[in-house]
Amino acid sequence: MRFTTSLPYEVLKMAMDSIRSHKFRSALTIIGIVVGVITAIVVASILTGVRGSMVAIVEEYGTNNIYAFHLTTGFGGASRDERNRKPLTDQDAEAILAQSTAINDISLVAPRIGSFNGGFDDNLIYEGKNYRWALTDGVTPNHMELTNLVLKAGRFITEADNQQRRNVLVVGVNCVDALFPGKEDDVVGKVVRMNGETWEIIGVIEKRKAGFFGENEEDRKVFLPFRTARKVAPERKEELFVIQAKQGQLKDAVAEVEGILRQRRNVKYGEPSDFDVKTADSFIAQFDSIIGGVGLAAIAISCLGLLVGGIGVMNIMLVSVTERTKEIGIRKAIGATKSAIVLQFLLEAMTLTFFGGVIGVVIAIGISNLIMLLVPSIPAQVPAWAVIAGLGTSVGVGLIFGVLPARKASRLDPIECLRYE
Repeated sequence: MRFTTSLPYEVLKMAMDSIRSHKFRSALTIIGIVVGVITAIVVASILTGVRGSMVAIVEEYGTNNIYAFHLTTGFGGASRDERNRKPLTDQDAEAILAQSTAINDISLVAPRIGSFNGGFDDNLIYEGKNYRWALTDGVTPNHMELTNLVLKAGRFITEADNQQRRNVLVVGVNCVDALFPGKEDDVVGKVVRMNGETWEIIGVIEKRKAGFFGENEEDRKVFLPFRTARKVAPERKEELFVIQAKQGQLKDAVAEVEGILRQRRNVKYGEPSDFDVKTADSFIAQFDSIIGGVGLAAIAISCLGLLVGGIGVMNIMLVSVTERTKEIGIRKAIGATKSAIVLQFLLEAMTLTFFGGVIGVVIAIGISNLIMLLVPSIPAQVPAWAVIAGLGTSVGVGLIFGVLPARKASRLDPIECLRYE
């Protein structure tokens, strides 16, 4: 059979024979490819897992909810200008509920009333044990329904608790674990001390299913009636609104809430709002913008590794062309065309980088599984698209950086090749 009629399988077989004959050199050549693929897939797996956790958390709280606050909600701290804004008020909530046609209900939240440079001390004490990590919120009775909280034991705050400003608490599982180890089923009715007063635990919140790096803020929460919070921490005037939109009217509800608040806060036309309104989708979009920067950095590192690997492949293929000059001359003499020679060297380069990609994928999957095993709180789910992209990019690197050696080999003069020593 003439070389010109050789099947691609024969060309691939010759490429494989060449790689096998230079195992050590081939292994050194693909290190850059391996490192690049590992970096890309491991980072992609972690970011995909973290994003999945974030989406699960937001959806568990309710995809039809709107969150309104005078500071920017979400990720990152407030600026000095934001801290100078006036808080939202009970009257703002009443106006929204009265004027909006697209909402069902509003829960008022007095967030994080615990001590900041003095004030309310939300350290919980029971029989010599302390719980210092509480996130203490004052909430209205409808908060449980609007945020999809589930009771593990006892009851939630009632309207009577709120109106009479009772010293009652609904606690998360972290508080229970800290104050009542081994007695988790006998918590309701217990009396604890907080801020120098006695408080009765009336309910325990079930652990949230979704968590961010294994944690969910709700598990650290301690809820008390909204009006009680105003009584015991009068200096903490901040209010957060959890607003439930009617089914299918989320966009209309957002527009109405923003319009009502802008009017009540005297925000002039064309000026930015001095409050923040967010939905589940906007929280996720904000999170995506953050992890996007991390992803770009990982892509840059990966590209550097692939570039180094590609240059290595090109150099090794150029050396291979020189070493196999006589072989190329013989093949041309018996009828091999330029395209056949090009195909052979391109397949050799792509096969080399493909093996590098396979090794990188296997190691990356192993690292991701090891991360989840050693640190279960860090989700590292290897997405199928990352594996496909890693292998495809590896082959692409071989194709791009194999062109120059392949063209050089195809242009060699067969007579000069046969004379080469």
